[in-house]
Amino acid sequence: MEETEKIARKLPHQEIDYFKIGKILLSRWYWIAGSVIVCMIISYTYLWYSPKTYATSGTLKIEEKKSEFSDLVSVINNNDRGPSKIQSEIFVLQSRTLILNAIKDIDYRISFFISGRARTTDVYPQKLLDIQLVKFDSLNFYRGLITYQPINKTSFELEYKEGQRDIQKVFKYDQPVSIDNMAFSIKYPGDIPKNSTFIFKVNIPEDFIGRAKAGLHANEIIKNSNIISLQETDSNPQFAADVLNALMREYLNYDRNQKTQSATQIIRFIDDQLESLSNQVKGSEKQIEKFKQGAGILDISSASESELAKIKDLEAQRSLLKIQLLAIDQLKEQITKEKDNINLNLNLEGNIDPLLGGLITNLNNLLVEKNTLLKTYNANSQTIKDITQQILVIKSAAIDNINATIARINKSVSYLDGQIAQVNQKLSALPAAERDLISLKRDFEINDKVYSFLSEKRLDAQISRSAILPGATIIEAAQASFSPISPDTHTVHRTALIIGLAIGLGMIILIRILNPYIYDKETVESLTTIPIIGIIRKFPEAIDENNTQILAISRPKSIFAESVRSVRTNLSFIASEKKSKVICITSEVAGEGKSFIAVNLSSTLSLIDKKIVLVAADLRRSRLHKTFHVSNDKGLSNYLANQCELEDIVIENIQPNLDIIVSGPVPPNPSELLHSSRMKTLMNDLKKKYDIIMVDTAPIGLVSDAIPLIRMSDINIFVIRSGKSKFYAATVPQRIANEYHLDNTVIILNAFSEDLLHSRYYTTKFTSEYHGTHYYYYSDYSGYEGSDYYIDKKEYKWWDIRRWIK
Repeated sequence: MEETEKIARKLPHQEIDYFKIGKILLSRWYWIAGSVIVCMIISYTYLWYSPKTYATSGTLKIEEKKSEFSDLVSVINNNDRGPSKIQSEIFVLQSRTLILNAIKDIDYRISFFISGRARTTDVYPQKLLDIQLVKFDSLNFYRGLITYQPINKTSFELEYKEGQRDIQKVFKYDQPVSIDNMAFSIKYPGDIPKNSTFIFKVNIPEDFIGRAKAGLHANEIIKNSNIISLQETDSNPQFAADVLNALMREYLNYDRNQKTQSATQIIRFIDDQLESLSNQVKGSEKQIEKFKQGAGILDISSASESELAKIKDLEAQRSLLKIQLLAIDQLKEQITKEKDNINLNLNLEGNIDPLLGGLITNLNNLLVEKNTLLKTYNANSQTIKDITQQILVIKSAAIDNINATIARINKSVSYLDGQIAQVNQKLSALPAAERDLISLKRDFEINDKVYSFLSEKRLDAQISRSAILPGATIIEAAQASFSPISPDTHTVHRTALIIGLAIGLGMIILIRILNPYIYDKETVESLTTIPIIGIIRKFPEAIDENNTQILAISRPKSIFAESVRSVRTNLSFIASEKKSKVICITSEVAGEGKSFIAVNLSSTLSLIDKKIVLVAADLRRSRLHKTFHVSNDKGLSNYLANQCELEDIVIENIQPNLDIIVSGPVPPNPSELLHSSRMKTLMNDLKKKYDIIMVDTAPIGLVSDAIPLIRMSDINIFVIRSGKSKFYAATVPQRIANEYHLDNTVIILNAFSEDLLHSRYYTTKFTSEYHGTHYYYYSDYSGYEGSDYYIDKKEYKWWDIRRWIK
């Protein structure tokens, strides 16, 4: 743990290179472009096949207008248009009954459609054909789609379904067509293309309720205001506008009808009373004439006339009070049964407590609010219980008030009865014939006076009803809007673009996250403090399995050869005090190019008049002999097993200044042989003869054969192959150096080829705090392929944006 923290503290500082991030993204621009193109194609396909939705809107102002005659008759209540009232009106606007009445106002009976490649379009309000219904039963008719296709000027073909079967029949124009329980005729439509195909369907108003209600939205423009905004959405803009305008007109009619119910109820009550009084007046009048003729009396005396006038007034007042009691009894029954729109049918001034009118208004408002809340809450919820309690309180107060009013009226009736009894006592002293005439005339005039009074009240109520205006005004009628609101073309395209970019960028990020391999020096520098001595470029052409082309010699002007020479130069600064150097080359696993580097580096070193010997110390699977086309019958394994001497295994001048020692036959105990003292003797003998002993060892991550060689070497080169070595490989040389206390370990990044997708987006910054660690100059030669210094020519792929940037 302490060792790991120590390594972390020694790691060089790395900063984010934003320019490099841009290059990484541009390196796979075609991924991003491809994903964007695919998403845009999907968005266009979606827009093509998705039905468009249109919206139209209208505005209603809810207001309360009083009748000018409301002071004479209690027709209209002062309703408080608070939030609950507005919500009630919105509920009415969205009610099934109102929507059904609105649909009946538009031309709904036959719908026409045009069938396209992607979808079928409703062409309302166009009438593509003149169809007359001959027989139609709204409860039993054909509800399916019927396809029309003209044949000639006299006939046409209809296609429809009958159960699961497709029916095709030819019919004549202006002749009845019977389908199921429905009959209709089609008139010749004139000159239309022969291949035209129309679809039509017969409807009833109920068929459109779900469609209209689903697209209807109502809300207050401003909270607690009296203005309601209505919006209707539909696939047909003209249908949406027509339905919304019809709905607003129906609401005005509904509102006016609701307001005239009170006056209508009063008129109906008075009519019932007038009908009864009319019969009584006519009967009394006939009885008087008949009595006068039989008794021979022309008229009553002036004294009797005075008493008659008194009793007539008293009886008229008593009759009106009785009628008032009847109206109050009806009101009490309405309150007890919680009927909607409770009203007092007749109000004689001075008899009804003004407080009762306010209680009735509040009771009506609470009943409406309760009905509205029951659409949202159940009957056992606390909200409904609270409003029910309020209703009970107001009902109790109203009934108490009514009972007090009834008692007061009964008291007045008793008083009038006493006055009438006194007058009757005076009349009893008159002659019998005159007394009988007065009695008959009294009944007639009382009924006539009450009849006249009620007739006046009825006229007032009729005038009052005709003066009532709707409690709402259409501020803005709906206009058909032909700009679709859904799907939103710009939003869909913008979303597709964003998703396309996200997918493209996500692919780049995902590939980078899932990548387990090292590709560039910045990755190595972020994982270990072991210095990188150089970067060997990947040779652009095919290399045979045995590396028989010694490229550093055969292609000296290639970037590959130059990168090997750069490593050769940096090697001269390591262990420079020693006359003869032992260089050990290893890697974590096989296939990372250690033998390839050993051959090319040895060949390059031999060109500067250094005496080099290349030792194949991988006793298990060395290929060095195949590279130089020599025999492997006798080699290092024979020498270590005391089967021969040094002179017997050295192959001299394989190239000028370059000798080699092959591995020899595979022994049964390679690790023990390499740990033997004879291996140390070999190294000491070679140091006397050669300037550099290049040792190609077995992979250290697989076997331990290389450990004794590493410990006796002056320079240990650890090979990491770009695109093959995993991240863990970069930590191996650090761990070995720490374990065996080595300070002569360096790294070579082999087979490097610029791959921006996997390159690290950090740049290493070497500062003075790292002065105790050796760092070497080297280049990865990226971007120099086209220069005149090298024979390499950069061949950009078709998608590489750099091929167009000169």
